[in-house]
Amino acid sequence: MAKKPQAPDAVAELRKSLQAGIIRPCYVFWGEETYLLHHYIGMLQKKVVDPLTEEFNYHRFSIENFSLDELSVSLENLPMMAERTMVRVDDVDIFKLREDERERLIELLSDLPEYCTLVFVYAASEFKPDKRQKKLYDALSKHASLVEFPKQGGRELISWIIRHFRPLHKTISPELCNYLIEITGGTMTALEGEISKIAAFAPGEEIRRSDIDAVVEPVLDAVVFQMTDLLGAGDYEGALRKLQTLYKMQQEPIVILGAVGAHLRRISAARILIDAGRGGDDLMKLCSMGDYPARKTMAGAKRFSSRFCKRAAELVLETDRKLKTSFDEPERLLELCLMELAQEAKNG
Repeated sequence: MAKKPQAPDAVAELRKSLQAGIIRPCYVFWGEETYLLHHYIGMLQKKVVDPLTEEFNYHRFSIENFSLDELSVSLENLPMMAERTMVRVDDVDIFKLREDERERLIELLSDLPEYCTLVFVYAASEFKPDKRQKKLYDALSKHASLVEFPKQGGRELISWIIRHFRPLHKTISPELCNYLIEITGGTMTALEGEISKIAAFAPGEEIRRSDIDAVVEPVLDAVVFQMTDLLGAGDYEGALRKLQTLYKMQQEPIVILGAVGAHLRRISAARILIDAGRGGDDLMKLCSMGDYPARKTMAGAKRFSSRFCKRAAELVLETDRKLKTSFDEPERLLELCLMELAQEAKNG
């Protein structure tokens, strides 16, 4: 997702202001970490709206019922038996409004009532500000607090996992936290459900890797990561078993190939950085990766040569072309690609 304008640490600033009871007139919330997004929406709503008068003072719009007329009326509605009102707008792309609607929205943003808090939420869709719509873009930047909730990483996420196992009377090591992050994709939304499943399954107090593997289905990228590691170790049979796992997960060959190609590009980038004497921090910046996957990718890239990386890219492109033009079985073409990658890895 492209970066949007915001404070250096907008989530931390939001937390501090809400804890201090400071409510801004307008917010825009978006980001990949929907767990945090919903957490702070709930926190904001508790600060602004009294549950006893919520029916009168809380107004919510979606794509289906949004209009500038209704929004204007809701903003102007005086609080009933309360100090404030809250207006929430979900997943409405305000940059795609008609020009006259954008102009009217700019007017509303510049003159929001003191008693009202307006929140634009993008949980089911991306927030994609169009800088060509300069007047609206500038109005948002001036009058709204823009807060992105990105995927968390590193020590903060590990601490969060450990804290969420604790009330379930379970302990987990930081290394296993990293493994759990890797195979689930690392969003708090995904992790929350998996933590409950693992804790319910694990017989002992301390979580073991076997407990995780028994109940957690790895995401596509995690299995591809494992498959590539096996190729680097010269274990073609193991890599083929991982491919069969992806088939059982109902993943389409073209999607699998895309994930393989993306990971091999990260391997190639890591190999270039290694040859240049650079480290994992550079890979994190270059590929927008967390610390743990960057370290694993750098370690995996040491098994592959620059020649392999170049040849691997060619094989993926060739297989992609065949998948889209050939009458051959897609599964067979993918397995042939894997076999050739394994052979190239052995050749060095």
